[in-house]
Amino acid sequence: MPAKSRNASALDTGKQARAAIERARAELYAARQFLGRDTQADLKVRIPFDVYFQDPFVTNSNKAYNFDQEFDVPWEPGLTDGPTSARFAVVDYDSGTETLAPAARWHGDLGKFVDTKGKVLDRRNLDSPQFRQMNVWATLQNALDFFEAGFGLGRRIDWGFEGNRLIVVPHAGYGENAFYDRDSKSLQFYYFDSGKDGERKRIHTCLSADIVNHEFGHAVLDGIRPHYHESVFAETAAFHEFLGDLSAILIAFRNTAFRSQIAKATGGDLDKDNPLGSLAEEFGRNIGDQDYLRSALNTLKYKDVKDDQRQHYMSQVLTGAMFDIIRRLTAYYMKVRRESAKKALWSTIRRMQCMAVQPLDLLPPVDVTFEDYALAVLRAEQIANPTDPDGYRNMMIEVFVERGLLSEVMAAEQKKPTAVFARLNVSVFHDPLSIATSRANAYRFLDDNRRDLFIPFAADVIVTDLSTAQKLTLSGRRLPRQVLLQYIWREDVVLKGARFGRYAGAVTSLLCGGTLALDIDGNKLAWARKPGTLPLIKGSRTREGEDDEVKRGIVRREAFLDALAARIAAGRIGDGVAGGAAGLLEKSIAPLTAERGDGTVRFSLSPHIGIRSDKDEEMGERPWQVSS
Repeated sequence: MPAKSRNASALDTGKQARAAIERARAELYAARQFLGRDTQADLKVRIPFDVYFQDPFVTNSNKAYNFDQEFDVPWEPGLTDGPTSARFAVVDYDSGTETLAPAARWHGDLGKFVDTKGKVLDRRNLDSPQFRQMNVWATLQNALDFFEAGFGLGRRIDWGFEGNRLIVVPHAGYGENAFYDRDSKSLQFYYFDSGKDGERKRIHTCLSADIVNHEFGHAVLDGIRPHYHESVFAETAAFHEFLGDLSAILIAFRNTAFRSQIAKATGGDLDKDNPLGSLAEEFGRNIGDQDYLRSALNTLKYKDVKDDQRQHYMSQVLTGAMFDIIRRLTAYYMKVRRESAKKALWSTIRRMQCMAVQPLDLLPPVDVTFEDYALAVLRAEQIANPTDPDGYRNMMIEVFVERGLLSEVMAAEQKKPTAVFARLNVSVFHDPLSIATSRANAYRFLDDNRRDLFIPFAADVIVTDLSTAQKLTLSGRRLPRQVLLQYIWREDVVLKGARFGRYAGAVTSLLCGGTLALDIDGNKLAWARKPGTLPLIKGSRTREGEDDEVKRGIVRREAFLDALAARIAAGRIGDGVAGGAAGLLEKSIAPLTAERGDGTVRFSLSPHIGIRSDKDEEMGERPWQVSS
């Protein structure tokens, strides 16, 4: 056979072999939910990447916290340049220089991303913009996997905007910030210079895993609870910041080598200072000469923050409470189960993913409070671990009471023996699987049972989200499939009185509604509600509950008005935010915006929610004249 023919034959054979490998990988990818993470990695349906543990400062100051040796993300059939995957598209546009950097290229034969010269993007190729593109994308892919796994939400996550890909901008411009922006469907990461002349260095927020995971936490919450965006309560904005910080802590905590170093440094005593409890070290040290941006090791109580307007500051009490649970779990595993510090930390993070993430599906659809989350955490644990032989629920109740997140009365109610599951008490039964098939079916279920579900006859009720979830217990056992239904309605409220300033006399909306979680047998797993004051249809099957709903609605309406008046008095509301085609927003905007239309005014969180601390918010002519 001529040499040319032999070469062509060899090329054809190579192409056929690669095609066969890709077909096999696609089949394994389709069955990945039945494969363990290690098995997926062995079968090449997870791809290894070099990324920073937390950020370059942590890596450079302690080589023990070097690049993540075991970091990998799920392979997908549609991976391409950018990087671009099913849920993320990296677009490296710098608004300051008005340049679009060349994209990292996907090399299918290598199974790696490469730079413009074909060099693999790893720890030996750190200085190129393509490495930073790959680093932020891989970090986000891992975070998405963390939330969607069965130990987390057990379902796919929608975004809070129209579309399926979140745009990621690794070099959005010069500035000390990073933020999630619903309007431009993007995560924006900035860069800045720090240090004295001759020693100045460039800080890239896209290289900080803490910052990337924090901002992604905002995107996740906006996707699963989009109407939190429209809340006037500082506590709801603070919950957004809490979830961002908790995301950074828990995702970092999952890394084995990182946990090993923390175990070695602390002996399992998490009261000691360690990188796990401190967020965004490099960013904090270079913007304010502080060791970190925020810390989970704090002693704040709810009474210390409940009347505050600063969401970053407020969030720390809930972050601190969840870190208290991490500390107590680790101590329990070491003392009672006689586990080593390393093993105890692993046992803790496995349980914390279930304890902290699964409750997000049980939260109300609007105006979440810290108490709402505490109750959801307790209920989710009861669903997954009803006998609770280790006393986890009582331990969590103690933490929430100590932090002031639950009252003694509420704690006593939570400790009362009750049936773990009960049928939903409605007049017209609908099969939960039928409810789950469409929003039209879900609406019909709600409308048929308005009286028993405390939905006013005059309410124009809207099904805002409908999904099913397959969650796992800590041991990997499948829980019964869950049907998750969110619904809202709007109640007009006239803003009467001078305390509403320039908005006096305007009409706005009080959002009301509920989240109903059912199993496939029709058992009520959770029902979190936010009532209003429209008249209910009398004669529900739970008369006592009906009377309580009316009282709660009146209290809630007054709390809404008081919260809005406080926001106005503090100068924390601005009239809209201007942005360019790329969604690049002004750096000085109000925490809340007001938009007028159709004879009403609608208040909402500013379109982007940033990593910056709000410690400087007293500066400037306006209290909110800082980057958010």
